[in-house]
This record gives sequence, C-alpha cells and structure tokens, in this order.
Amino acid sequence: MSKRDLKKYLSELNKEQLEEQLIELYEKFSPVKVYYDFVFNPKEDKLLQDAKVKISHEYFPIKKPGAKWRPRAKMRRSVAQKLIKHFIMLGVDAFVIADIMLYNIEIAQTYSSQNLIKQELFYKSIFNSFEQAVNFIVSNGIFNEYKLRINAIQQETLDQKWKNKYDFEAILEKIDY
Repeated sequence: MSKRDLKKYLSELNKEQLEEQLIELYEKFSPVKVYYDFVFNPKEDKLLQDAKVKISHEYFPIKKPGAKWRPRAKMRRSVAQKLIKHFIMLGVDAFVIADIMLYNIEIAQTYSSQNLIKQELFYKSIFNSFEQAVNFIVSNGIFNEYKLRINAIQQETLDQKWKNKYDFEAILEKIDY
C-alpha cells in the first residue's frame, strides 16, 4: 500500500474508527507502543543513562553475586549502534544522540587503555563509530558543543598509539573548525 492509498483510506474513517485502529496498533506492535510511550513521556535522561549502562557492560561486565567467575568483555559495537538507531527512530534530541555516540567511543578507549587488544577490527570499528559521530554532529550543527570531546578522542588515539590514529586526524582535518 502506498502512502497516498493509506491517506485516502484514513480519510474515509471517522474519529472513532481511527482511535480503534491506533489502539489496536499500540496493543499489537511493540515498536508502536515504545514510540507512543516515548512521545507522551520522553524521559531522555533515563534513556541516555540506560544506554550508557548497556554500552559500558559490553566493555566492563559486572560479576553477578555468587558467581565464581567474571564474564569477559564482549566489546560489541552493534549494541551501541542498535541503541543509537533506536534513539534516532524515536526522535530523541540530537544532543542526546551525540552524547551516546561519543560515550561509546570513550568507553572503548578506556577499555583499550587498560587491555591489550589484538583484533584489528576493533580499531576499524571504533574509527567507523568516530566518523559516524562526527558526521552526525556536524550535520546537526552542534560541533562546537562537542569539539572538546571529539578532540580528546582523537588525542587518545595518539596517546594509545593506535595504528589508525591518522585516520582519526584526517576526519577532523576535513572539518573547517
């Protein structure tokens, strides 16, 4: 069904029928419920904190009480990417999205400063996250608000002697700031 067909169909419904359909969608489909829950009660600060906890557990998992071993870090970039995509879909403020994007990189750098990481893919993945974050921040016109954090991330790649440190530098050179 095209958007035009949908508009035509909806225009033929009365207010009560429209309400019934929306309630049915709300009850049947979890994404619709999540969307409306956010629209009517946008607790962006709670969403941000929950996302930061999930991302930090990817690098610094918590030992469960009574467990004899500590789980090892999974370092999955996909966890943060899903959260960021979810935030964008909900229409969360660009400042909150930028914050979580940069936090994801910062926590990965904190982990790499304390642990030797041999997988080349880790560094490439963090670079991709950095590039996406900078592009998002620039396109939303909020670069000046995040300039210090972005520069600190780039400097950390130099301090930790990442093999792709110059790629991070190249991203910032493209920006006229």
